[in-house]
Amino acid sequence: MNTIIPEGYVSSLGMYDTQKGIGMLKRFFEDNLASRLHLRRVSAPLFVEASTGLNDNLSGTERPVSFSVTATGTEAQVVHSLAKWKRMALYRYDFFPGNGLYTDMNAIRRDEPELDNLHSVYVDQWDWEKVITAEQRTIPYLQETVRQIVEAIADTCAQINAVYPQLNTSIDRNITFVTTQELEDMYPDSTPDERECLFAKDHPTVFLMKIGGKLRSGEVHGVRSPDYDDWDLNGDLIFWNPLLQRSFEISSMGIRVNEESLDRQLTEAGCDDRRALPFHKALLEGKLPLTIGGGIGQSRLCMLLMNKAHIGEVQSSVWDDETRCACEKAGIKLL
Repeated sequence: MNTIIPEGYVSSLGMYDTQKGIGMLKRFFEDNLASRLHLRRVSAPLFVEASTGLNDNLSGTERPVSFSVTATGTEAQVVHSLAKWKRMALYRYDFFPGNGLYTDMNAIRRDEPELDNLHSVYVDQWDWEKVITAEQRTIPYLQETVRQIVEAIADTCAQINAVYPQLNTSIDRNITFVTTQELEDMYPDSTPDERECLFAKDHPTVFLMKIGGKLRSGEVHGVRSPDYDDWDLNGDLIFWNPLLQRSFEISSMGIRVNEESLDRQLTEAGCDDRRALPFHKALLEGKLPLTIGGGIGQSRLCMLLMNKAHIGEVQSSVWDDETRCACEKAGIKLL
């Protein structure tokens, strides 16, 4: 069991107010995000055909939940994320630079290695994607987009506090930008997770950049699929969680690969076999729009802004017996 029980923890909201607050918070944030980034809501698939190459393979080891479709004779996979589907949707819907989409994404991560305060086999997030120009494929543009997302989160925090003042949560709008190599240089003897915690403790809002490529040590800070983010133009949005006393990732995002970076990253990751898949072929031929996008955890944002100790307090999932017993003993009500 990896569950952390904060000493003396008592939820600020009862179960009914928690349910009501979740719905309210999600509506607030969707409006704030759409306004800040000029996004329109669209409907998205729960599953895609395996042959399209549209499913995110995450680190490459996780098994998707798969099933055969009798009527079509094809295999379908529950999405791991919508990273590739969104870019294809922008192409199909004929979006233009400066505008984009957002949608609800629900996934099942059957091979999640640990179930703890932050990790569940059920994943819910806002997936968003926006068309950009070649001139906007820069770190300054990425950083400005991060600022707008943090503003949307901070505005949502203020709104939910106005409804439930007992929450008294806060978001630091001042962002510290740091690269994975800089973190390795600062904390060479620490693991990637330890580095994030050490840094976030003194910098409550962090955007950790350049995830996926090898560091000077020869290691990677975190595994990233080679076919959606440009590893030189991506990052994770991390907050310091005072309740759990640890770093708290809310979003993974980035400027997406173009033809050159996809070609380079497929080779570096040993994934050249993907070049023949429809999505990858279209991208390598320059047919898809240049985009920036990411995912923002719905349950995690609810946890952070509603002072919840466990993700099971804001989403329904399955848990091992030890976790259920520990939470029950501590008065943590899992949905």
